[in-house]
Amino acid sequence: MRVVLASQSPARLKTLRAAGLDPEVVVSGVDESQIVTRDPANLAAALAQLKCRTVAPAHPDALVIGCDSVLAFEGDILGKPVDADDAVARWRRMRGRSGVLHTGHCVRLGDTELVDSASTIVHFAEPDDKEIAAYVASGEPLQVAGAFTIDGLGGAFVRAIEGDHHTVVGISLPMLRDLVADLGVRWTDLWSVSRPSV
Repeated sequence: MRVVLASQSPARLKTLRAAGLDPEVVVSGVDESQIVTRDPANLAAALAQLKCRTVAPAHPDALVIGCDSVLAFEGDILGKPVDADDAVARWRRMRGRSGVLHTGHCVRLGDTELVDSASTIVHFAEPDDKEIAAYVASGEPLQVAGAFTIDGLGGAFVRAIEGDHHTVVGISLPMLRDLVADLGVRWTDLWSVSRPSV
């Protein structure tokens, strides 16, 4: 079965490949500002659905996966920072505190579509101002929701998490497995690597 990832996230692609899938990447190019809600889990799910629905019509024979992530922090919903100054300000505010990373998932196969959201609590370390400046200068936090990664340079600035670490990377493999199972697809049948016959 063909798998299409409706996301330009290198971390999501790497995660799926490490899990045995070999998806084709099709960037949705949607205008994310058209979704407005103050509920971070609903926002992440709605954005994932928008991406999936935008890409799916051109790939009716494929399993299409859309994802999006936002960070809920002290009453605010944080997507990607607007610029380096915004990323620095966020990190000065987040250090030593905790937030909840929400990742929305939408899967579609034919006319059937399923949507859900996964959440993981993230406890941030306390990088000093020079570490924050160096991290922001690397460019990494400008490309991701919440201005941090757990699987890259930012991993050293995450003290602990409560929940699935894949959610923080941007795609929860356990949730994705459950969703595709609800579509009648066995997860191991999506593997593109050689596997023993069952």
